[in-house]
Amino acid sequence: MSYDAPALTARGRARSTRGKYWWLRWLILAVAVTVLAVELTFVWDQLAKAWKSLLTANAWWVLAAVVAAMASMHSFAQIQRTLLRSAGVPVQQWRSEAAFYAGNALSTTMPGGPVLSATFVYRQQRIWGASPLVASWQLVMSGVLQVVGLALLGLGGAFMLGASKNPLSLIFSLGGFLAIILLGQAVATRPELIEGIGVKVLTWVNSLRGKPGDTGIGKWREILCQLESVSLGRRDLSIAFSWSLFNWIADVACLAFACYAAGGHPSLAGVVVAYAAARAVGSIPLMPGGLLVVEAVLVPGLVSSGMTLASAISAMLIYRLVSWIFISAIGWVVFFFMFRTEKDIDPDADAPPPACTDTTSAESAPANPESER
Repeated sequence: MSYDAPALTARGRARSTRGKYWWLRWLILAVAVTVLAVELTFVWDQLAKAWKSLLTANAWWVLAAVVAAMASMHSFAQIQRTLLRSAGVPVQQWRSEAAFYAGNALSTTMPGGPVLSATFVYRQQRIWGASPLVASWQLVMSGVLQVVGLALLGLGGAFMLGASKNPLSLIFSLGGFLAIILLGQAVATRPELIEGIGVKVLTWVNSLRGKPGDTGIGKWREILCQLESVSLGRRDLSIAFSWSLFNWIADVACLAFACYAAGGHPSLAGVVVAYAAARAVGSIPLMPGGLLVVEAVLVPGLVSSGMTLASAISAMLIYRLVSWIFISAIGWVVFFFMFRTEKDIDPDADAPPPACTDTTSAESAPANPESER
């Protein structure tokens, strides 16, 4: 049976019945349109300036920036596919790409976007056949890889700018990030390594709470049993991390191409550091898409990289128009055409029961005499 057969079955049920809260979809769409209209009102001046900058920019460099931005989105889908494949959940490329374009649109344009995006991607993974634990593990692991990739990129830029005089800070930082990745791989590939630790901790906590010593141990072993479906070897981990690093490299390339399109000639190290700083600040959920916050950090960073103030502003506007507005617009088109009718799909409706069995109870159960004949 195809892995997306449950999703197709659920979609058939969703179309054949009109849910009790059918109006909720239209209300959500109305709220989304209202929020987007308000945001467009606030950024209309910037959009007008960006459009003027785009008209006077070098078209070939702008096209290169568009390609780089789409390559960055492609890498997100590849990270997800690699991690899910290691857990035995195959996903078609176009499905993964569509989910990340739609999730990115939610994340960068809606209030509370990161939470909405994570929930949306989690739901899609559940529809594709991932268990709740595997879907959660994928989100956490991909987030760790993204943080490590961005930190490595920022450290590389700082190294090129002169941080090589103090290499110990780079060594300790990279060592900590590698330890996190290796720990995640160990948990995924050898869950039995932490079973004894978890049992001892639960027994100690139960003794403090005055509960039976085996309380929660069955659930703990069930979680570890589900983790056994993940087979994240060094090859898959290397592929996932390579795509994670490529994601940031492609986005930095998008910014660099925007600088060239605006007629600037910044230093590569300065662009990398400015990008890393803007990304780090933009990850704070103050405004959708890091509006005004990213711009406030990016422009001074580009000026310090060797650009004039006018060319830095033009480069920033081109970069934001391509990497934010253009990519988000694609995401909303994908969302409305592919995902807006999935509100009635229940990922757990046709989900098979967990394949894990309680080996303790199986061993203690009496043998069936009929089976021995």
